[in-house]
This record gives sequence, C-alpha cells and structure tokens, in this order.
Amino acid sequence: MFKKKECVAMLLAGGQGSRLYALTQKVAKPAVPFGGKYRIVDFPLSNCTNSGIDTVGVLTQYEPLLLNDYIGNGLPWDLDRTYGGVKILPPYQGAKAADWYKGTANAIYQNLKFIDRYDAEYVLILSGDHIYKMDYAKMLKFHKKRNADCTIAVLDVPIEEASRFGIMSVDEDSKIYKFEEKPKNPESTMASMGIYIFTKSKLAEYLTNDAADPNSSNDFGKNIIPAMLANGENMVAYPFEGYWKDVGTLSSLWEANMDLLGEKPEFDLSDEKWRIFTRHETLAPQYVGENAKITNSIVAEGCEIYGNVENSVLFPGVTVMAGATVRDSVVMGGCVIAEDATVSYAILDTNVQVGAGATVGGTKGDEAGVTVIGDSEVIAAGQTVGAGEMIPDVRK
Repeated sequence: MFKKKECVAMLLAGGQGSRLYALTQKVAKPAVPFGGKYRIVDFPLSNCTNSGIDTVGVLTQYEPLLLNDYIGNGLPWDLDRTYGGVKILPPYQGAKAADWYKGTANAIYQNLKFIDRYDAEYVLILSGDHIYKMDYAKMLKFHKKRNADCTIAVLDVPIEEASRFGIMSVDEDSKIYKFEEKPKNPESTMASMGIYIFTKSKLAEYLTNDAADPNSSNDFGKNIIPAMLANGENMVAYPFEGYWKDVGTLSSLWEANMDLLGEKPEFDLSDEKWRIFTRHETLAPQYVGENAKITNSIVAEGCEIYGNVENSVLFPGVTVMAGATVRDSVVMGGCVIAEDATVSYAILDTNVQVGAGATVGGTKGDEAGVTVIGDSEVIAAGQTVGAGEMIPDVRK
C-alpha cells in the first residue's frame, strides 16, 4: 500500500499563449525558451522539487508535443518516481464523453481522479507561464496554520498596474473579503499570482458545482474564487516577496530576459540553494573570436561569436559573424547572424537566419515595441525589418 501524498501540485500548461504570437505558433507557452538554457516550465517544476512536492500533474492541451517530450519522465527535476513524480494529463475520452479543457477550473475538475489517486489532503495549483522562485512548503504551512479552505499567493503591485490582475482586499489577519478580476478602479494593490492552495474536499465540492453550471466560464478567477467568497469560506492571502514575472506578453518576456543581466541581476539564476533544473543538451564551450566583443550578456555553450554582442541573451548554438552586432536582444538556439547584420531590441525564435547586412529591430524602448522573428524564418541579405514588426505577422 502506497503512502498518501499530503499535497499534489497541478500545473496548468495547456494555454495557447496567444499574446506571444509568433513564438507560440508551434509550441505551448510553457515550452518557450528562457534565459539562455531554460524553458518557462522549468520554474514551477523546479520550485516543486525544491519545496519537497514530488507529485505534479501537468495539464496540457495546445501544441503539447514538444512540451511532453521536454518533460519526459521528469528526471532533470528529480520527478521520475514510480509513485507520484510528474505526469502529463491531456484531455481524454471518458465513459460518457470527450471534452477539451474549457477553462482552468474545468481542467482540474476533469482530473480529480488523479488527485484522488494519491489521497491528497491539499492541492497546489500553478500556472505554467511565470518566472519566479518560491517555497511552496512555506505557503502550505501558512494554509494549514490558518485552517484555510483556500490560500492565494499575492504580490504587492504598483496601483497603476493593479487593473491588470485579480485584486484581493484583505483584513489585518490576511483574510480575503473581496476579490475583483482586473478591476477598473482597484481598491487594493494585492494582486493574485495565480498560485492557489486548496483543501481538497472544498476544491472538489466547488469544482463539481461549477461543472454543473452551464453558464460558468469554468475559471478560478471568474467563478471558483468568487463563489467561495460569496459562501463565506475561509480564504486567506499569502504574501510573496521576491521576483515574479508573468511572461505572457512579448514585452514582459523580453524584460524578464534582460532582468538576468548585469553584475547584480534583478533575478539571479546562479543560486545553488534554489537551483532551477532543466533538460539541457551539453554542447561544446563557446568560441569567441579574437576580434569579437561581448558586454553584459549571457552567451550559452555552443555559440560562436566573431562580432559584437551587447546586453543580450544568446541560447546554445548561436553564431554571430564578423561585423555583425546583436544588441538588447534575445536570440534563441541555432540562429545565425551573418556578416555586418544588425539585430537590435528583438526576439529571434530558434534557427532564424539573418542575412548579411540585414537590419532587424529598432531602438531599446521604442514605442513600436520589440521586433519578433518566428521559428526558422530567413531574413534576406540587406533586408530591413523595422521596430515592432513581426515575421510571420500573426497579429492580424
């Protein structure tokens, strides 16, 4: 007889990531590369490992193939367990019907049997599109101490940004008495991080009721949390202090990569006490030519640099030829920047070819926004791709 698991994590990784446009045409958002050698999904998975949570259900739906292959048996995150570990949970056909996940709440509802299998008393619900380090064990301890039905991790945000989030109003004991999803006139600056711990019995009750409501959006923020509040359930806010970034937009993804740079980066990935694990292919060391110049950048293994790299993040296997300049950019694996080309304030997806003398992007902070080149696109020699442009342009 297997020992029950006190807490099971459910990682919502099925979103399309539509606001990342060209970068998520072929992959799910959690599989998007980040920081030179990681993918976004590495962060919640590593947080689970470091927090002592060894049972994680990963709920996939949109373009799951690469994400499924990447996670595999969970070995890089020490989640390759006979009992527990990481399990991929796609939508499936049951005895009565087959259905896509209709919303975040419905995705968990369809997998209640997975949670029941481990007889878990608590359920940790995570999003697959955030960059942060967090000890979920401390949050669980807080949840148990408060005898809560639901604990929501919150981050104090500037008032001018509060309307972008689900906003919590709390009393002096951190008890939540009001919740508004993206309010026009926010009363508070306590923003939901999309990280919840539920006492399993309450979660199952509300998910079942929600599934029976034909008018529900089947969403935690829009339906489950408001319903629990309306019924007077014990809901508390868990304050988080530290770096957290929702990388669901092109600008925020670019910013999060830039936050890794500098002598004292805003977000440090070198902390051995809280390692971020990844499934990483080992390549030859970087080669830096004698006339190359690299300043304030991350250059991953397997790169060949003969030109100039400034304030940028380069993934494995990138080549920057002589006379070429990469500035204020994120360049993913396998890209080639040919002679005398310039890439500035841009994100290049994997295996992009930038021809000799081509110009891609604008100036850092340009109102037009970051320039984006999709997977395996070819920019011809001498071609100009202006500030804020996207190839292919899937925004239309």
